[in-house]
Amino acid sequence: MKMLKSGASAQSGMSLFLKRVFAMMFGAVALTAVSSYLTIWGGWFVHLLNFQTGGFTPLYYILLFGGLAFSIWAQLRAFSMRPVVGGVMLAIYAILMGVVMTPLIVFSLQVNPASVLYAFILAAIMFACMALFGYKTVKDLSFLGIFLTMGMIGLILVGIASFIWPLGSTFATIVCLLGVLIFALFSAFDMQTLKNAYNVLNDERQTNQLAVLGALHMYISFVGMFQYLLSLFNND
Repeated sequence: MKMLKSGASAQSGMSLFLKRVFAMMFGAVALTAVSSYLTIWGGWFVHLLNFQTGGFTPLYYILLFGGLAFSIWAQLRAFSMRPVVGGVMLAIYAILMGVVMTPLIVFSLQVNPASVLYAFILAAIMFACMALFGYKTVKDLSFLGIFLTMGMIGLILVGIASFIWPLGSTFATIVCLLGVLIFALFSAFDMQTLKNAYNVLNDERQTNQLAVLGALHMYISFVGMFQYLLSLFNND
């Protein structure tokens, strides 16, 4: 039977656990930044854009949907793989995301270079506030799970549709605002879920696996907020 952790050792263990989660998460963010920079600096982003149609190349879609499928598979397999393997998969996903984000970043640098920095800072502040709220609040946030999942699915479907039918400026603004809201709430929801899950795990291997899974979830929330904020700042 699983026993709840308690006492000073529980607080110390929680602190170390969260340090691992955020170390991996921000390490993944750093990998994404380096990946984006190298893709732009090396000029490789041109292979993601179709300059004749103003759209994207097949390679972009392969990386985009391949990365999405990869992240879903990694989450489903999180507790059946070694933590080090999960960490490697998180790194691979972060690098893929860095490549996929380059068209948006290049466009933003051309339109408003400062928006990249503003979006990153605002995303970091919002993420920190919502994660702290999720950790501190005594209100059960589990009811948000189904709504946030449906919202994320909706964002994915709208994103796919936008490749075929470009969104109008007003509708795009609404989608960006909803995207920021959904991923902000996900930050709080995932933080509380991680805290509760840690308190009922006594196996060190499972705790390490949970740390990798938590880092992936928090990374997705942070990067999601950054992308939608950047799109919002540069929406015509």
